Amino acid sequence: MAVGLPLPVLERLRAVDWGDDATAYEHANSRALLMREYLRRAAGWARAYRAEESWPFFDIAEHVAPEVRMPSEVAAELEAVLTGLAPSSLRKTCRGAVRWAVLRGAGGELPRDLPDDPYEPLLLMYERGGGYFVEEFIDLNGAMLRLGTVESNLSARPFPTLAPATLDALDAEGEITYFAKIGEGDPRAGRPRGIVRRRVDDGRTYDEAFTPNLRWEPTDCLRLNELGHNEADHVGITEIEAAASIELAVVRTA
Repeated sequence: MAVGLPLPVLERLRAVDWGDDATAYEHANSRALLMREYLRRAAGWARAYRAEESWPFFDIAEHVAPEVRMPSEVAAELEAVLTGLAPSSLRKTCRGAVRWAVLRGAGGELPRDLPDDPYEPLLLMYERGGGYFVEEFIDLNGAMLRLGTVESNLSARPFPTLAPATLDALDAEGEITYFAKIGEGDPRAGRPRGIVRRRVDDGRTYDEAFTPNLRWEPTDCLRLNELGHNEADHVGITEIEAAASIELAVVRTA
């Protein structure tokens, strides 16, 4: 069956361990990035179809093509998967993801200037540790996010790097700051020569470089740079910029 049809999405949801708090904590960083990306994508669809009041956790297909319905047998299986899950908005997004697959399978024309698959970041987040709860913040069982507004999420920087290896590389304990190793200029204007992170956990500092072995290994380059002993400079970058460089390294090694 084609990827655009609902059964593969249903099977992904069926395979999620919704109570796996340990995995949620292990993947806290990537889950937060994936949730932010979902909020950004959903905001684009909400604005385009005047559904701002339904944002953020809503059935996008209901606004795009209300005439498209989920097959009854699929709907019944989905409701069995969702039994007992909370909050209600989580169940709504699961229904939305499956119905979006139905819409895609119907072959209708969709706007090309909007994110192609708004639910994919959210599905990946579910697969990396289950769901969420919403109070004053969005609680991801290991990370807390401000919801923001449609407008603020529309202006957020996209996070297109969704490959599992890249997401795994972003997950680690502690407070993390990323740096790009460059010769001259700004890493945003070209490709950095390497990615380094400084991780502070329980009062201890760990400096690590992402190596050609596609893993983080100890490095003293940041300390040497601070002492003025390195020819290359290191400048701070965002985790999204770091993710792009990590994914490039993964692709080159594949």
